[in-house]
Amino acid sequence: MADAKIVITDCDHANLNEEQAVFEKAGISWKLCQCQTEDDLIKNLKGAVACCNQYAKFTEKVFAALPDLKLICRYGVGVDNVDLEAASRHHVAVCNVPDYGTFEVADQALALMMAVTRKVCAASEQVKDGIWDYAKCAPITRMSCMTVGIIGLGRIGTAFAKRVHAMGCKVIGYDIYTKHVQENPELSFIELKSEDEVLKNADLISLHCGLNKDNAKFMNKETFAKMKRGAYIINVARGGLVNEEDLAEALKSGQIGGAGLDVTIKEPLPMDNPLRSAPNIVITPHMAWYSVQAASDLKTKCAEEAVRGALGQTPRCQVNKF
Repeated sequence: MADAKIVITDCDHANLNEEQAVFEKAGISWKLCQCQTEDDLIKNLKGAVACCNQYAKFTEKVFAALPDLKLICRYGVGVDNVDLEAASRHHVAVCNVPDYGTFEVADQALALMMAVTRKVCAASEQVKDGIWDYAKCAPITRMSCMTVGIIGLGRIGTAFAKRVHAMGCKVIGYDIYTKHVQENPELSFIELKSEDEVLKNADLISLHCGLNKDNAKFMNKETFAKMKRGAYIINVARGGLVNEEDLAEALKSGQIGGAGLDVTIKEPLPMDNPLRSAPNIVITPHMAWYSVQAASDLKTKCAEEAVRGALGQTPRCQVNKF
């Protein structure tokens, strides 16, 4: 279908049932492409007013060539594949779907926390190798004696905070924006600290912040040196927040006691990545967002946002300003 009003720029989902249902209900023409390059986007989005986007990168060149485009909605929370400043210059609303997998990601962070602090995976591998000795996993700290530091107190960070608080952990946190925490009585248990204070005082750090040019690889050897020796790191946010070579060294030296990662800088994780040989690390394949329900919600909400863009309605979750 040429010049469809809505274009799905690229998508690796098994089907588009939810999207099709939303678009057909709205009576809006659409098409699926598998764009990989700037030229692919320019060619396939000619005349499109809105799009759903997964990985394809939107740049100044793309925006300049698509004057009809008014809205991009990303399948997910992060929008780091879109040049937000260029989008704003061209008056294109960039939207995400921030609430489709909040509970799933918070649950995955908790699962990773349990796995590395209770040494679950290491103990299981030892049993498979014929070793039946809990002492091989010592020391293990009681959960309710731990201070959990959360960097990023948005939807997912606060959902995770509630989970670890229910387990008896002391919770400290840092975010650029804290008004929503201060004004919510349900979050009064979170002690707001500076980033340095969180790093220095936490037994475990969990990352729940977005990735930008200012915080890329901010978890590095200098940061690890500020942390308690043997402290843990959980990252279900963005792989680019962590310097992986430095983390591997910190795990091997014991400065960091364990790590649970659902995201890495390159995905899939390269076979020669030093994290593969680091001790007490659990890595999952960027699956924190997933449940059957979350996957369906993501597709539906992304399509609904694209429809709002195609109809000239106010977006639900616009992340840029102009």
